[in-house]
Amino acid sequence: MSARPDLPPIVERAFDVSRRAGYVSFCRNETGRLLATLAATRTGIMAEFGTGCGVGTAWLRSGLRNGDTRILTAELDPKLAHAAAEIFTDDPLVDVLEADWSTLMDKGPYSLLFLDSGDPEAVAVDKLADLLEPGGVVVLDDFYPCEMWPPITGGRVDTLREHWLTDERFTAAEVMVAPDASVVIATRR
Repeated sequence: MSARPDLPPIVERAFDVSRRAGYVSFCRNETGRLLATLAATRTGIMAEFGTGCGVGTAWLRSGLRNGDTRILTAELDPKLAHAAAEIFTDDPLVDVLEADWSTLMDKGPYSLLFLDSGDPEAVAVDKLADLLEPGGVVVLDDFYPCEMWPPITGGRVDTLREHWLTDERFTAAEVMVAPDASVVIATRR
């Protein structure tokens, strides 16, 4: 199969590994391009909590601009962690850990942190705020765009989104990456 010209080679490799592993839940290309753009502005340590098969990590890696930046990523599922590690076997800038993402809690501070908004308890602003260096960026994925305030999801106030967008420790915005998808980007003051 020839590489798609719109995807960086590392991302194409991650998609191939995901397909072989039978894993279909991964970072959208729109979000990935945003991650690569943000990664290009970072140095230090970046992290992804919940690797899956490594597509989000590949997007982050595609944006790195120097060898002083590292990416740590953790995946609890051994099969998925092994698949993701395959992508980065010869890459000294990416460490894939077969572990719960909470093992990364003491390896920061991070200049960029990428995670899924699926578990509101795990990604609460109070739990993650101190993991970021000043100026560090959090990207929370998998929101459905909401045009009202407070944000409503499933007929209820989306308190996770509300807390991230209003916490005084961060300057934050919700960004639509597609008509049916948005992310919250928060920069630590």
